[in-house]
Amino acid sequence: MCVEGDGCEIEGCSSSDEVRTLSGSMSPALNSSPDLHPCKPGHKFRAALLRCRSPAAAAGILSFGNVLNYMDRYTVAGVLLDIQRHYDVSDSRIGLLQTVFICSFMVAAPIFGYLGDRFNRKVILSCGIFFWSIVTLSSSFISKEYYWLFVLSRGLVGIGESSYSSISPTIIGDLFTNNSRTMMLSVFYLAIPLGSGLGYILGSSAKVAAGDWHWALRVRASPNNTRGGLFHSSPNHIPIKQSQSQLITSVAWKAKQIPRHETGSVDRSYVFSSLASSAVSFATGAFGMWIPVYLVRAQEVQKTVEVCTKEICSSKDSLIFGAITCVTGLLGVVIGAATTRLCRQKTERADPLVCAVSMLGSAIFICLIFVVAKKSIIGAYVCIFIGETLLFLNWAITADILMFVVIPTRRATAVAFQSFTSHLLGDAGSPYLIGLISDALQQSYATSALWRFLSLGYALMLCPFIIVLGGMFFLATALFFLDDREKAEKQRPPLTL
Repeated sequence: MCVEGDGCEIEGCSSSDEVRTLSGSMSPALNSSPDLHPCKPGHKFRAALLRCRSPAAAAGILSFGNVLNYMDRYTVAGVLLDIQRHYDVSDSRIGLLQTVFICSFMVAAPIFGYLGDRFNRKVILSCGIFFWSIVTLSSSFISKEYYWLFVLSRGLVGIGESSYSSISPTIIGDLFTNNSRTMMLSVFYLAIPLGSGLGYILGSSAKVAAGDWHWALRVRASPNNTRGGLFHSSPNHIPIKQSQSQLITSVAWKAKQIPRHETGSVDRSYVFSSLASSAVSFATGAFGMWIPVYLVRAQEVQKTVEVCTKEICSSKDSLIFGAITCVTGLLGVVIGAATTRLCRQKTERADPLVCAVSMLGSAIFICLIFVVAKKSIIGAYVCIFIGETLLFLNWAITADILMFVVIPTRRATAVAFQSFTSHLLGDAGSPYLIGLISDALQQSYATSALWRFLSLGYALMLCPFIIVLGGMFFLATALFFLDDREKAEKQRPPLTL
C-alpha cells in the first residue's frame, strides 16, 4: 500500500515494501489507516505509473533525460559555422558560446547539489527542464545585431541544465550498489557521447530540412518540455526490496550524524579523480566545439570543398562527427564497464587504473589526428574514432569511483562540486582558449586558408598534453583509492530497517 501526496491510498504496494522517494527520503510501508480514502479516478494515471515503479525504471527515465540533456548542449555545435557567419564573429568570440554556458553551469551546480540533498529532487529536475526549454526556444529569435544576447541565453540554458546533471547521478547511485551500480551508471553516462552525437545530427539535419539554422534550436525545445512533463507526472515513490535497502541504509540520515574521517584528512581519491575529470572536460569541450570546423578547413586546404560563402554551409562533417561520437560513446562505455569488471578480479584498484590507461592511449591517437588531417580526412576520422573510444571509457567509471569513496548523504553535493571543478578547469575555458590561440596565430595570415587550418590545429594540439596530465591524475587516484573507500565504508551507520 502506498500513500499519495493528497492522502489517498493507491494500490500497488505490498505491506512488506519500503518506499523510496526521488527527494531522497525512505520509510517503511504504512499500514492502512481509517483516515485514508480511495484514490479518485483522476489518479489512475499516476497509479499506473506507480505499478511500474522500480529502480531500473527510474534509471531508464533518468538516462533518457540525460540523452536529451546533451543533445541540447551540442545542437549549437552542429551549426557552429552557420552561427559564426550569421553573427560575423571571430573564432574566439564564437568560442564564448560554450564558455559562458559552462561557466553558468558550474556556478549553479553546487547550489543544485545542496538543494538536491535537502529538498524534493523531482521538483528541482522538472523546473530546471522547463526553464532551459523556454530559454532555448527564445534564443532562436535573436537577431544578428544582438550576439551578446545570444551568448547570454546560452548562459541561462547552462543554469537550467546544471539542475539535471547535478542530481540525476545521485539518484541512480542511491538505488544500486557494486556491479549493478556500475552498469546503471554506464547506461546513464552513455548519454554523454550518445546525446552529444545526436545533438550534432539533429542540429545539422534540422538546419538542412528547414533551410535555416534557427530551427535547430526550435526543434530542440519540444522534447525538453515532454521530458519535464514525464518527471513531473511520475510517482514520488519507488519501492525497493529489503535486500536492496543495504545500498543506502537510510537516505534520511542527517549530515551531523555522519562522522568525519578520524584523521581529518581530505578524500584524496575524490580530489585527484576530479582533477582527472577536468582534463577530460577540457579535451571534450574543445573537441566538441572545434573538430568539425577543423575538418572543414582541412578539406578546404585539400581543395575537396570550397570555402563557404552561402547562408547555409555544408553539414556533412558535423553529421559524420556526430555519428562517430554516438558509436564511440556506446563502445567506450560498454568496453569501460566490461573491462573494469574483469580487472576487479585481478586488482581492487581496477577503476582508476583502467581510466589512466585509456586516457594515455587516447592522447596518442588524438595527436595523430593533426598529423594525418592535412593529407587524409578518412585517416583523421579513424584517429578520431579510436581516440574518442578510449577517452569515453572513463565516463561511468569516474562516477563509480565517486560513489565508492563518498558517503551517500554527501553524494549530490560531491557530484555537484566535482562538476564545478571539472568545468572550471576544463571546458569552461577550453573552447574560448582554443579560439583565442587560433585567432592570435592567424592574425598575420588572415586571408590564407592553409594558415587558418594550421593555426586551429596548433591550438588544438594543447588537448593531448592535457589528456596525458589527466592520465597522471588517475594514476594518483589509484594510490589512495583503497584507503578512501575503506574510510567511506566505516562511516556508514548501521542499517535501520
